[in-house]
Amino acid sequence: MASPAALARPKNSLLARFLHGLHPQADIPLRLTLWNGWEHDFSADPHVTIRLPGPKALRYFVPPSLDNLAEGYVNGHFDVQGHAQDVIHVASKLAHAGVPMQGRFGRIFRPGHHSRTKDARAIEHHYDVSNDFYRLWLGPEMVYSCAYFPTQTETLDQAQSAKLDHILNKIMLQPGERLLDIGCGWGALVIRAAQKYGAHAVGITLSRNQYALAFERVAQAGLTGQVDIRLQDYRDMDAHDGLFDKITSVGMFEHVGLNHLGAYFGKISSLLQDGGLVLNHGITSTDPNSGATPLGAAEFIHKYVFPNGELPHISLALKDMQSAGLEALDVECLRRHYTRTLSLWVQNYETQSDALRDLVDETTFRIWRMYLAGCVHAFSHNWVSLYQILACKAGEREQLNPTSWSRAYMYA
Repeated sequence: MASPAALARPKNSLLARFLHGLHPQADIPLRLTLWNGWEHDFSADPHVTIRLPGPKALRYFVPPSLDNLAEGYVNGHFDVQGHAQDVIHVASKLAHAGVPMQGRFGRIFRPGHHSRTKDARAIEHHYDVSNDFYRLWLGPEMVYSCAYFPTQTETLDQAQSAKLDHILNKIMLQPGERLLDIGCGWGALVIRAAQKYGAHAVGITLSRNQYALAFERVAQAGLTGQVDIRLQDYRDMDAHDGLFDKITSVGMFEHVGLNHLGAYFGKISSLLQDGGLVLNHGITSTDPNSGATPLGAAEFIHKYVFPNGELPHISLALKDMQSAGLEALDVECLRRHYTRTLSLWVQNYETQSDALRDLVDETTFRIWRMYLAGCVHAFSHNWVSLYQILACKAGEREQLNPTSWSRAYMYA
């Protein structure tokens, strides 16, 4: 019987276009196995194997953009063997070798349409997969945002606790103060704010699953009179809710929309006491014009994972905060921290793959597998970043700014 390498390459125009479109010197750790057993190695040491069951699967490789490749994989048109991060590494190399980073594959500014109904559906799509699904790879505390690794030796759980304290220390949260957390997730930050810092906290979310579990966790912690969890849009907060001493927003403003950031920060300003502090923790584009991630990555994310998600450049976020009367006092980049966080999530996801497949269908499993590993790649290659911005509502009245003249208090 002939070896796979000795088998004749099928005569197929799509296969010829795909192979011809790649640079002859491209070193990609990939083995491509076709339906007739023919194999082609793109490097001497392939870590990933793609198996095509028939000629129709080749349409996802012409061109080999990240959205085309992901579309074929998540919908089961071909199978892939290899660790998730190795798979993304191969996909990125294929895209770089076969797709120009311009036109629709470039970093295009794509503001979308937002409404309360549309945004609520987008949140439901992303966060209401199932609480058990998230718990398996986030960990028992279910903190779905960038962790903080001050010594680089922390476990994921330790780093998530450090992140919560880092945020609450930055805003100088004091006993008895009122804290609003916009996009409170499963309640980790507001529970920490109440238990450790003695604050009275309100957490709002649009996810019904998050609301139900956060409400339950608050009750289990004996904090029902101190922490209020609401299923509410931030735009519906008004004067009847009173003013807050401190406001946090962690991993939420990515859902707001590029053309709505001014109104978002304006609402925060209207809910904040004079002299109050706000901390916005969110993912940003590294493109100065707030362009989306390239090579088709944004298209895949918008279609399958984060419908209506938009990432501003840090400069746009700062501009709109200033326009809303919020003076930026401290800006910290945590891109490296998110790369490590995501790598640990991917590790958990791969380890828990059998249990995850018991909870969701194969398409959903593959979508999230590629999304998380793709995010590691995006952060590690500086396509996207993450910033914590600490701001104060003080205006010209400098005496209202409660922070020290040194940042040392943040690390005490």
